[in-house]
Amino acid sequence: MLDELVELIAGTGFDDLPDAAVQAAQTFILDTLAVGVAGRRNPYRDAVLGAALAWGQGETARVLGDSVRVPAPTAAFVNAYQMHCLEFDCVHEPAVVHAMTAVVGAALAECEQALAPVDGKRLLVAVVLGVEVAAVLGLAAAAPLTFFRPATAGVFGAAVAVAVLRRYAAAQIRVCFGHALAQAAGTMQAHEEGKATLPVQLANAARAGLVAADLAAAAVPAPEDALEGPYGYFALFERNFDTSGLAAALGTVWRVTELSHKPFPSGRATHGGVEAILKLRDQGVTAAALTALRWSAPPLIHQLVARPPLPDMDVNYARLCLPYVGATALLRGAVGLEHFSPEALRAPDVLAVAQRFRGSINEVSDPAAFTPQTFVAELADGTRKSLGIDHLLGSPAHPLSQAQRHAKVRACLGSVYGHDGRASALINAVAALPEAADANVLLGPVTGSPI
Repeated sequence: MLDELVELIAGTGFDDLPDAAVQAAQTFILDTLAVGVAGRRNPYRDAVLGAALAWGQGETARVLGDSVRVPAPTAAFVNAYQMHCLEFDCVHEPAVVHAMTAVVGAALAECEQALAPVDGKRLLVAVVLGVEVAAVLGLAAAAPLTFFRPATAGVFGAAVAVAVLRRYAAAQIRVCFGHALAQAAGTMQAHEEGKATLPVQLANAARAGLVAADLAAAAVPAPEDALEGPYGYFALFERNFDTSGLAAALGTVWRVTELSHKPFPSGRATHGGVEAILKLRDQGVTAAALTALRWSAPPLIHQLVARPPLPDMDVNYARLCLPYVGATALLRGAVGLEHFSPEALRAPDVLAVAQRFRGSINEVSDPAAFTPQTFVAELADGTRKSLGIDHLLGSPAHPLSQAQRHAKVRACLGSVYGHDGRASALINAVAALPEAADANVLLGPVTGSPI
């Protein structure tokens, strides 16, 4: 499969991309930048930035939602951290990969350190191909997650994006894969415990993408069979995998068109519950009348978000706790950025309702399945109300409207900058990206001092 990927990457230019792929890349670049700005408000972000500033000095690249300038690898690291730390970044559901985060984090940093301006078309090609690689690696997996796939697959996507921006030939692209393999890492233990090291793993993947490309440029040798070798990516990180059929679809099916928005700032696996509970709320279900909320979902949902609510939950844990997120939806009528403050996490009414959630596994053959899910509200009067979810809100089969997407952008930028016109400027800049002579035009609306 590596040969086919390298051939695709080396041979693809902007004119080879269908309009749907270009438009999807623009859509999700907009979403990723907005979410990255909002990540400026994550409670651990300043500590992460402080640690990263100790790694070296320089003013090459900018950090989202801030006026600070740092070396390009540091910007890739911090920006990717901010893009994922709120659990608000887009995802390729079948691959179980946050495919844009490491790719865009690395690509933005490379655009800023490039000696000559990188035009918008080249950035779009780099993002599409980086997402393609990260998603295809995830799609090849045929077993449940054991490593944190957004990072282990994301580092390859980040390295490819940088290689495309630098216009590497096929031989250098292949070396980038080898150096990416040497830096691939990501443990699900951080997810299991709900720790801030989860987004750090995507931050590492973004920075490692730049490092891989630098080592390739320096002609440092790297493993040649990085994917399917006996100690390559698949053998190390996926217990079972199947690449048959994926190589044949390269250049025909563009995985960037398969990405899903996150309408809520919580783990994607909580989103079926949020949507269902909001609908049940609209049907008259109240917290006062609810005696139990029974939900049934595929094993992946249980692996990711079936964790008990705790009175002293950390924010990272809470975003991955379906009972907490679902109880918030029922009581507050929404799940937004404001619902993960220290005060919100300890609200007695939410914690009490969260204790009434009861989950069970609904067996499916696909280890990456997010649906179907069912939710049954048992009420004090003995009645029940049920609702099923077959497609998560924000997925290609159940997409957000443009108005909903833009509302998310405005909320994210507003959380850092207030509503000062930056969101409209960013929306317009992304829309005009194919005509932009310098892709760095995107960073004007999303950098500078916060309010």
